[in-house]
Amino acid sequence: MTKDIDYSLYLVTDNGLCRGRDLTRVVLEAVQGGVSMVQIREKNSTAGEFLNTARALKQKLADSNVPLIINDRVDVAMAAGADGVHIGQEDLPYDIVREMLGPDRIIGISINTYDQLWRASRTDVDYLSISPVFPTTTKTDIKEPFGLEGLIKSRTMTDKPLITIGGINRDNLADIMATGMDGVALVSAVCSADSPTDAARELIRIIRENRVRGQGAGSMG
Repeated sequence: MTKDIDYSLYLVTDNGLCRGRDLTRVVLEAVQGGVSMVQIREKNSTAGEFLNTARALKQKLADSNVPLIINDRVDVAMAAGADGVHIGQEDLPYDIVREMLGPDRIIGISINTYDQLWRASRTDVDYLSISPVFPTTTKTDIKEPFGLEGLIKSRTMTDKPLITIGGINRDNLADIMATGMDGVALVSAVCSADSPTDAARELIRIIRENRVRGQGAGSMG
């Protein structure tokens, strides 16, 4: 079953890039500007801190229809009542995560190679995250960047919803969307902005104006 999910502007959090501002406040301001999904990725938080943040954001986002995704920690996602998880290639296997979360939760997988893309496309995973598209400083485990040509090739390999992350900003966003991506995941372009609301509003405008897939984000699975 294909879930009705808008992947257009996918915010991935990084408390260290929020310039001393409260993470929850930054996220809510970004949602006001048009962020359509939020992933909590706080590598330096304890499990308790992570859970508290997740619960607070889940409550604040309850009326927004913006899904809350937890990075890596399936246990935190379940305890917080989050909408889903995002897993990497070295996290729990996808089939185990699906068994734990059930059919209704959202599960996304990071994709670093074409072989990983091919294999993940044959599961019922909800979306794939191509990473990185360009060199980036916000992901320390980066592989060889896909580049725009790599995104175009990836799009031809699957009908799964595709997002991409890594080195994305307002200057290259139009070119990225022109490759057929369903959305982009951003960290510093939103978290570090003077106004997360204004930044998100401008980014979502560019995304909508340059999307090339006729059926829109999340319509294929």
